[in-house]
Parts: sequence; C-alpha cells; structure tokens
Amino acid sequence: MFGVITLVCAAFLLVHAFRRSLGTGMMVLLVPCYVLVYAFSQFEHPRKNLILAGFFGSSVLAAVFLGLGAHALEQVLVRPPPPPIF
Repeated sequence: MFGVITLVCAAFLLVHAFRRSLGTGMMVLLVPCYVLVYAFSQFEHPRKNLILAGFFGSSVLAAVFLGLGAHALEQVLVRPPPPPIF
C-alpha cells in the first residue's frame, strides 16, 4: 500500500518535471538524487506539501516494512525443523 502511494506521488513529480522541460524530466528520471533537489526547489503544485510528505514518508515506511518482512521470512527459513515426537 505504501509503495502505491509512493508511486502516485512520484508520478506527480515526474509529470511536472517533464512539463517543465524534457531535460529536467530526464534528470529527475535518471539522476539518482536529483528528484530530491527538484522536489524542494522547483516543484510547484497547490498540494506540494501533501505530495512530498506522501512521497518521502511512504518511501520510508515501504522500505521498513519490506525489510521487516524479509527478516521474518529469513527467520522462518533458517529455523531448524522441530524434533520428532514419539
């Protein structure tokens, strides 16, 4: 769910960047940290605060929950089988 929210907010940023210019859109798309610079310096939208909070907050929460899920799955797979009951 948080990944979907991040994707929607990133789409707002990307569409705005490509409407500004092709070069800006390509930089947001391809340069790893330029989306941060663009979001805080050039992004203009009536709901800028909500979009940026959704983008960054959901990104962090998605990463945390994916990490917790991967850790739990690893613990289940590494656990030794229970001893046989006679």
